[in-house]
Amino acid sequence: MHRPIHAHIDLSALKNNLRVVQRATTSRVMAVIKANAYGHGLMRVAEALRNADGFALLNVQDAIALRDAEYRQTILLLEGFFSPEELPLFAEYELTTVIHSHQQLAWLDAYPRKNGLSVWLKINSGMNRLGFMPAEVPAVMERLKSHRAVREVTLMTHFAQADEAVGVSNQLDVFNQIAANYHAPRSLANSATVLSHPQAHGDWVRPGIMLYGSSPFADVSAKELGLQPVMNLSSQLISVRDLRAGDTVGYGASFRAEHSMRIGTVACGYADGYPRHAPTGTPILVNGQRTRTLGRVSMDMLAVDLSDVSDAKVGSRVVIWGEGMPVDEVAHAAGTIGYELLCALTQRVPVSY
Repeated sequence: MHRPIHAHIDLSALKNNLRVVQRATTSRVMAVIKANAYGHGLMRVAEALRNADGFALLNVQDAIALRDAEYRQTILLLEGFFSPEELPLFAEYELTTVIHSHQQLAWLDAYPRKNGLSVWLKINSGMNRLGFMPAEVPAVMERLKSHRAVREVTLMTHFAQADEAVGVSNQLDVFNQIAANYHAPRSLANSATVLSHPQAHGDWVRPGIMLYGSSPFADVSAKELGLQPVMNLSSQLISVRDLRAGDTVGYGASFRAEHSMRIGTVACGYADGYPRHAPTGTPILVNGQRTRTLGRVSMDMLAVDLSDVSDAKVGSRVVIWGEGMPVDEVAHAAGTIGYELLCALTQRVPVSY
C-alpha cells in the first residue's frame, strides 16, 4: 500500500482555461509553463496546451525538451541566456530570448549564426525588477537592430499591479511612449491584464496562473472567471480520535480543545508541499464537507476538526485543494498565494493525469 496522498492533474480543465484566455483576447497566446508548469508537470501541460501560439519558461534544458518533443511554437526564455556559452543552444534549437541587461548585450556576439535570433527586449516601465530603463531603450534598440545575430525584436514589459485597483495605466503610458517610436510587436499582459485590461493586450499575451485554474485577483474567484482547478490534491484520514476539554494537538500544543471533540489526522504535511505556516482554521474538505485544520502542520501530517463530519472515519477522502476547495482560499488562509502552493508540490507526491 502506498501513502494515500495524491495529486491528480485535470488536463481537460487546463484546456478549458486556455479557451478562457483565447475568448478574452485576439492576441497570440504565450502560455507560461515555467517552474515545471507551476508544479503541474512540464511535458504533460505542454501537450494539453498545444493550441497555444508559444511557450514561456526559464531553463534552456526545458526548452530543448520541448523542441525534442517536436513543439514548433515560439519558445521564449523569460530571463534570457545566463552565459555566452548558452547561445549556441539558442541557435541550434531556434529559441527566443529576452534581453534585459547590458551584460546580455555584451554576450550577444557569441551567437554563432547571422541574422537568426529573435529577441524580446524587456523595458522597465516601473516594476524595477528586470529590464532597461526608458532612457536606455533607444541606444539598445539601435544596437539590436544593427547586430548581425538579431533577426527581429519584440518589445515587452511586465506590470506590477495589474491585479489591483491601481491597474496598469502608469506603466502602460511609459511603455507606449517608447513603443510608439518603433514598428515592433508588443507583449505586456499577464493573467490579470488579460482579464481586466484589454487595452494592454498587445500582440502577445502571457497568461500564467489563470491557466492552472487560480485567480490572479484577491477579490474575484477562479470560478467567477470561468476557470477550473487543474491540480486536485487529495489524501485520506489515517487516524481518528476523541479529545477532552483541555487536550492539545500537535507540536507546540498550539491548539487546545475548549470542549470534547473529534479530530482526524491527514496524511499530508509540509514535506508534501502543504504550507507549514497555515494556521488553525485553514479550510479543508473531509468526505465532501468543509471543515478546518487544527494546530501546527507537521512534516507528514496535519490535524482536522471532525466535529461536524459525523461520517468521517479512517480512509475518508480529504481534499486539500482542488475541486470544491479552491487553492486560492487555502493560500489566503495561510497568508500566501495560490502560485506558491501549486509550485511547492514535492516530488514524493504521486501525480496522475
